[in-house]
Amino acid sequence: MTYILGINAFHGDAAACLLQHGKLVAAAEEERFRRIKHWAGFPSEAIAYCLKEAGISLAEVAHVAVNQDPSASFGRKLKYLLLQRPSLSLVLDRFRNKQKRASVADLLATHFPTQRFSGTVQQVEHHQAHLASAYLVSPFTEAVCVSVDGFGDFASAAWGLGRASQFQVDARVYFPHSLGIFYQALTQFLGFMHYGDEYKIMGLAPYGKPTYLPQLRQLVQLQPDGSFQLNLRYFRHHRVKISHEWEGGSPHFDLLYSDALVELLGPARQSSTPLTQQHQDLAHSVQAMYEEAFFHLLNHLHTRYQLPAVTLAGGCAMNSVANGKIALKTPFKQVYVQSAAGDAGGAIGAAAYVWHHVLGKTQRHVMTHAYWGPSTTPTEIAALLQQHRAVLQEQQCVVSDMANSAELCRVVAAAIADGKVIGWFQGRMEWGPRALGNRSILGDPRRANMKDILNLKIKRRESFRPFAPSVLREAVSEWFEQDAEVPFMMQVFQVREAKRAQVPAITHVDGSGRLQTVSKDTNALYHQLISTFATLTGVPMVLNTSFNENEPVVCLPEQALQCFLRTKMDVLVLGTYVVTRADTQLA
Repeated sequence: MTYILGINAFHGDAAACLLQHGKLVAAAEEERFRRIKHWAGFPSEAIAYCLKEAGISLAEVAHVAVNQDPSASFGRKLKYLLLQRPSLSLVLDRFRNKQKRASVADLLATHFPTQRFSGTVQQVEHHQAHLASAYLVSPFTEAVCVSVDGFGDFASAAWGLGRASQFQVDARVYFPHSLGIFYQALTQFLGFMHYGDEYKIMGLAPYGKPTYLPQLRQLVQLQPDGSFQLNLRYFRHHRVKISHEWEGGSPHFDLLYSDALVELLGPARQSSTPLTQQHQDLAHSVQAMYEEAFFHLLNHLHTRYQLPAVTLAGGCAMNSVANGKIALKTPFKQVYVQSAAGDAGGAIGAAAYVWHHVLGKTQRHVMTHAYWGPSTTPTEIAALLQQHRAVLQEQQCVVSDMANSAELCRVVAAAIADGKVIGWFQGRMEWGPRALGNRSILGDPRRANMKDILNLKIKRRESFRPFAPSVLREAVSEWFEQDAEVPFMMQVFQVREAKRAQVPAITHVDGSGRLQTVSKDTNALYHQLISTFATLTGVPMVLNTSFNENEPVVCLPEQALQCFLRTKMDVLVLGTYVVTRADTQLA
């Protein structure tokens, strides 16, 4: 039996996965164990979980696959250094980062001193790993493969053709040009400074108009071959060291934009100042510019390859708004985006690349669901609730055991319909940033004030950010203008205009919703809950947001319980156990 451990290390969203003879056994991001968003460094806790889930030690792992290769694009790096002569600190900083990433075997020995690793460390070029993370786990036997992100191994994008269990890379966009850097720099310009804040721009964009698109076209220049270049006058990343922290905490970047961008667009927004129409218009323009470049690339690739299917990976593949328009703006009709499309997903991509391209295996694992994280037994949940009995009594909480799934779903569906906020903790934790029905907070999509209720009771997030629907797969065409599998909540579709008034809590200001399609085959209990809610209300969806409170999504039941106790959540469901507050009446 061949075991391959895949890791994303020394970068934001550190993660690990394990393949057992080509089949995925486990996958998790390090942040879920460390409790720091986007945790960066070496994913020792995630590795330990993957090994435990498989019941093996490092001694049984044949290969450790890392989603970066310091030797990749060496000639281009050397040419860039000779021609551009960037600052010495920039060169030394990149060299030190590569040196740190090359010591995987030593780090395994340090973190797992009693488990000797005697296999090989396989370094997989960053975008090869991204492409593999989508195509090699997709349901397609032939597809165009696309990776777009910030940077990795001196490139920001790559594309090619996938057939059977192999794919080829036909072209790349190299440093310093990057759509990811464009989007991140403008996210910073709008005052959102945390790593991964780009999704806030997507949420803000529908409130504005593309009034700044002419100016932004000066930043991103579309090329005849479908690629893109940046006007480097407006950026800093190519000539000075951009300070960032990758070890032991949440990643942080210095400013990526130059003073020339301020001259072009006016003063940058400070994070503490209110959002104005000007900021909303700029956010809309940023999204529009990204889509213009993205669809320019995809349309060119369709013309070149003449295939109906495309797989997407890289940080930019998290742009669910653009993803949802692919079938409308390009000839592609089938889209697959893995649940961890960003750098975390590179762990699976690196492992799959080694299985297929290094070992030459043809048996593929198709990822139809994202439930690859830790789970908890009913006995462990019962013991946890017993351990916290005094605290629960002090807070006047009632604990019930509902082992019958039909009764559990009836009670919870009725509570959702009654306007209650539900913490829903089931099965294995999701892989990727989205809560997909196992670590979710649920609400009634029919209530116009549900977003305010959630923000007041738990989430405390910006008012412009939308909440998402989990919808029965069989009901998608009735409620949305497009009909497709969206199991990982990676596409935004328009809610049918006639239906929008019925589900205001999940319908964004532009009439859209970032849906998750729920199938009985992949999550039977969640499907049963939504079906029960549909029978009760006529609406085949629930509002679904991540089970957390300004922290990583909960991983363990004790984290879910603590989140329930410190917020104003109405009901907590841990497996078959239902915890309610004294003032919460269940039907």
